[in-house]
Amino acid sequence: MALDQSALLELLGELKLTDVSDRIRKATETLYQELIDAEAAAFIGAAPYERTSERRAVRNGTRPRVLETTAGQLELKIPKLRTGSFFPSLLERRRRVDQALFAVVMEAYLHGVSTRKVDDLVKALGADTGISKSEVSRICADLDEEVAAFRDRPLQGAYPYVFLDATYCKARVNHRVVSQAVVVAVGIASDGRREVLGFEVGDTESQAFWTEFLRTLKARGLSGVQLAISDAHTGLIAAIQTVFQGAAWQRCRVHFLRNVLAQVPKAAGQMVASIIRTIFAQPDAEHVMAQLGEVTRMLERSHPKVAAMLEEARDDITAFAAFPQAHWRQIWSTNPLERVNKEIKRRTDVVGVFPNPAALLRLAGAVLVEQHDEWDASDRRYFSEQSMKLLTEPTEEVAIPELKAA
Repeated sequence: MALDQSALLELLGELKLTDVSDRIRKATETLYQELIDAEAAAFIGAAPYERTSERRAVRNGTRPRVLETTAGQLELKIPKLRTGSFFPSLLERRRRVDQALFAVVMEAYLHGVSTRKVDDLVKALGADTGISKSEVSRICADLDEEVAAFRDRPLQGAYPYVFLDATYCKARVNHRVVSQAVVVAVGIASDGRREVLGFEVGDTESQAFWTEFLRTLKARGLSGVQLAISDAHTGLIAAIQTVFQGAAWQRCRVHFLRNVLAQVPKAAGQMVASIIRTIFAQPDAEHVMAQLGEVTRMLERSHPKVAAMLEEARDDITAFAAFPQAHWRQIWSTNPLERVNKEIKRRTDVVGVFPNPAALLRLAGAVLVEQHDEWDASDRRYFSEQSMKLLTEPTEEVAIPELKAA
């Protein structure tokens, strides 16, 4: 859609009030916005407020997007649709992640920790081994600033469900290669949308690490947490109890089953897993607890270790039952984070050993920023707004079990 005469005169008036460099930025911003709006109109089959027989979608507001260019930062508005999604061809979806991968690879190369795989990637990226350290530092600084701005942004509104998980990568710390965890927190907002709440790199076996991570989320505005879902990381349970007082903890059933099967002969694994899964196939909270008791008694004779594990974890693996039954399948495990972790691993596996934890945080952070943008751009929600209202309606389900002290 071309600018009409009145819009051009308005733009001219704005440009007269700015210096030369800002005039270029403003003119570029206007051009980009016009191209985006024109592409959106062609994609939808109609301009704003226009009625046509070719219309294929309906606009639903816009979302902000900042684009870094040689003319400066352009503040753009990307049209959102009620159904489906639109993304302008001018903007590259994965540009930030590719930049981060490039920066990390070059940093690793300059620190002398590259492998043949990294050498090949450097050549594939079109870079030579003589790239300057100052250029790598500049790229890294720009990415660090962008990732930090996202990681430190204020959190607004309530997040009834919070998923916590970690994936492990190798990095050099004090001249030694050690395993470092990339910890990710994803929240479900009160309107049912998913958000990447925060992330960090560190030692997940430390209660101090988890406590500091969760306190950072609260300091940024995280509130309204009713249920935290995670694996039984050492120190995490106590950290949840300290920081999210009043919230319940759901132990991921997938991770719990893996722990159980490690105590069972391989030949009996499938049978034991099938029996335990019947606990989660019940119609209401009362039957869930009854089936848990039945399964525990059933396994006491043939697999006493498994029975003991079930008894010890009874409150932890059934915390989901105190919440709306419509949400059960999506809150009894950390599966919502599986795709996120796979994407982090796919990108980090290219590097192998990171030169330092900061480089690992940079690349993982870039992946998570892109994932957050994808969720924000999509009209698909983890739960519908109507479904989320079930959390505020009185139910006859069992009370939320108190979190046991670690």
